[in-house]
Amino acid sequence: MPYAHRAMHDADAHVVEMPDWLAPHADPAFADRLAAIEIGGVSPEEQERLSKFQTLHRDPEYRRKDEDELLLRKNWAAMGSFLKEDRPRAIDLLGFKSQLIFNTFLNGDLLKAERDDDVDYAYAFARAHNRAMADFCSADPRLLGTGYVPLRDFELSAKAALETIELGCKALLVPSGCPRGHAHSHPGLDAVWAQAQEAGLPIVFHVGGGLRQIDNRLLDADYIRNGGPPILDFHGGDENFRSVDYMAIPTAPMQTLATMIFDGVLDRFPNLRIGVIEQGASWVPSWMRFMDSSFDAFRKGEERLQNLSLRPSEFVKRQVRVTPYPAEDVGWIIAQSGESIALFSSDYPHVEGGRNPLGRFESSLADTPEPARHHFYHDNFVDLMGRGLDGVPNPAGPSH
Repeated sequence: MPYAHRAMHDADAHVVEMPDWLAPHADPAFADRLAAIEIGGVSPEEQERLSKFQTLHRDPEYRRKDEDELLLRKNWAAMGSFLKEDRPRAIDLLGFKSQLIFNTFLNGDLLKAERDDDVDYAYAFARAHNRAMADFCSADPRLLGTGYVPLRDFELSAKAALETIELGCKALLVPSGCPRGHAHSHPGLDAVWAQAQEAGLPIVFHVGGGLRQIDNRLLDADYIRNGGPPILDFHGGDENFRSVDYMAIPTAPMQTLATMIFDGVLDRFPNLRIGVIEQGASWVPSWMRFMDSSFDAFRKGEERLQNLSLRPSEFVKRQVRVTPYPAEDVGWIIAQSGESIALFSSDYPHVEGGRNPLGRFESSLADTPEPARHHFYHDNFVDLMGRGLDGVPNPAGPSH
């Protein structure tokens, strides 16, 4: 019996890249530089460290336990984490109608590249990422790949958006951190939003795309210098995030989306959908109210606010979709923000997704009416993805 107990789509899942994931898909002029990236903290010279996983996934004894240990094995140990031919079986066992697929390790590197001086390299990096993602997702139409579009250069970004769509990616992944030299709301980027809207594909932000590029952290490193012993994350190191870092995760998408709303991007592109993925959702209700209070306070003196056809919170309900973490009270989030916003996600096969994300979500949804639950598990994702679900078998089928 599949893990999913009802019709549902998974708004956040991952390929777990091997160190040689990018290089075969790189433009020749940039192949050496991209091959040198230490994906997952593993250099190309150290790839033998991961050879044990390649061996394990071809071991009949290991594979016999795939179903029993589906949500126990994480990262490279998980079924279909890097071998694309195994991912369809993983989706069968999970029972999801589709999975929106993100990289695991590269968002910070992609953002750093586009904020550095070598603009051509930044876009070549994105192209290699997108080709690798399209190759992985070619294994099954239920795998919906995200293609990265840098926002550094207006002309190159418009071209990159077109290439990403033509490659077959089902969502355009952009940084939630501010591009270098201009805001997301600059009219020079309207060609990106227009192409996404015309193609019926969403713009998505993902955790890691708003990192501070001074030290590749979510917040100033001095916040962790508290005079006590080092605090490790749940991986046992300090390379991910801990409780204090966690508090900074929604900062970038909150600011970026508010800027896009106030400057009229969502008004100019009313059919554009934006997904905020793996960045929590408990902040959404107060953020919506805070934007509305800003709208009321500054509207008299700001023509851009006077020109908006809706209040900020109404744009959010119409066009923004957000994934809560399993530890959050999703029932409360839905009750406070409305049933059109929250999305189910598993984070498969990452440690952060836990061993039973459905169980944790179900617990917090115990008092939530069934129509709102169906929106969370199914309908809001269908709305987010638009034509990105074309080709997925029965994407909007019955709720049970």
